Amino acid sequence: MRAFEFENPTKLIFGNDTIGKLSDELPKDVKVMMLYGGGSIKKNGVYDQVQAALKDFDVIEFGGIPANPEYDVLMDALAIIKKEKVEYLLAVGGGSVIDGVKFLSAAALYEGDEPWDILKNSIRTLKGMPFASVLTLPATGTEMNSGAVITRASIKEKRGMGGPGLFPQFSILDPAVVRSIPKRQLANGVTDAFTHVLEQYMTYPAGALLQDRICESIMQTLIEIAPRIIADPSNYEAASNFMWSCTMALNGIIRLGVPTDWAVHMMGHELTALYGIDHARTLAIIAPSHYRYNMEDKKEKLAQYAERIWGITEGTIEEKAHAGIAKTEAFFHSMEIKTTLSEYTKDFEGTAETIAKTFEERNWVAIGERQKVGPKEVLEIVKMSY
Repeated sequence: MRAFEFENPTKLIFGNDTIGKLSDELPKDVKVMMLYGGGSIKKNGVYDQVQAALKDFDVIEFGGIPANPEYDVLMDALAIIKKEKVEYLLAVGGGSVIDGVKFLSAAALYEGDEPWDILKNSIRTLKGMPFASVLTLPATGTEMNSGAVITRASIKEKRGMGGPGLFPQFSILDPAVVRSIPKRQLANGVTDAFTHVLEQYMTYPAGALLQDRICESIMQTLIEIAPRIIADPSNYEAASNFMWSCTMALNGIIRLGVPTDWAVHMMGHELTALYGIDHARTLAIIAPSHYRYNMEDKKEKLAQYAERIWGITEGTIEEKAHAGIAKTEAFFHSMEIKTTLSEYTKDFEGTAETIAKTFEERNWVAIGERQKVGPKEVLEIVKMSY
């Protein structure tokens, strides 16, 4: 196991009827901006709960943050933050809203001329405007980490950012909100969280026995509860385990002391930027091809995964590894998640070349756990995903 340091300052408030605790956690003497997405919180009761909790606070609202948080929309919010002298941000939504608020947290204190430079130049945020979140859609784990991904549609780019200044001060997780989430988004959430675990697990053995077992337990839990939560989102037990699994998949615990990959995400982000495909679905498109292409480097962990997760004990290491990939695809298919690019767009020819060129232009020539994936490898992996 590798040496590591770990700190996660986010306070979690988990359970039924916890949104009302906002009034106990928010500082009383600051001007708050509440940010949310397309308005679903006004239909499912979350907005009313938040408003009741904020009745004694100085609050302004900003709605309309889209899925794949859009830079230009966030810049509109930033202008209001500066004009109104906002001091605290509150995200009420899923990963897109929380990620958007993380960008605003960084941009509000950024001293440069162009906030896009934070993303373009991978500037780590050491101190941001304080913020908190009320999670309404489990998936990304952003409610308990310091990373974010922002889209800029005008130039067809999707970029990541992060830094120790971008942890939420606190996040409220009420599993009851899951009951109003559409089936498609629930499937996306399971797929996103499952792939987050794979990115930190599907590398090579590092002697981190506990981290492996935690990863496997999260994946096993997601496999177990996926059909239950999609069939009946009002099942509170399933919703609780779904929400907590999504948080645990990316709050930093399972990456400690191990190599991590993230090439699947880097390629997947480009598919979203080019075609607007749901983030989770881009991961399901890329992951199987990525693992098949890199079989030699990943076969030991793939075989372990096949044995421990899917009960595949017969065959060689390579045979078990390939069977594990096939089982993963079948799991995605069971949730009506398609796993080839041609099932999402008929305009896919040239996609691999476009993405490979983008990687080359950004000098992304040594990614993955062994720093062996570059533009040439990306070209082949994306072609395999057609």
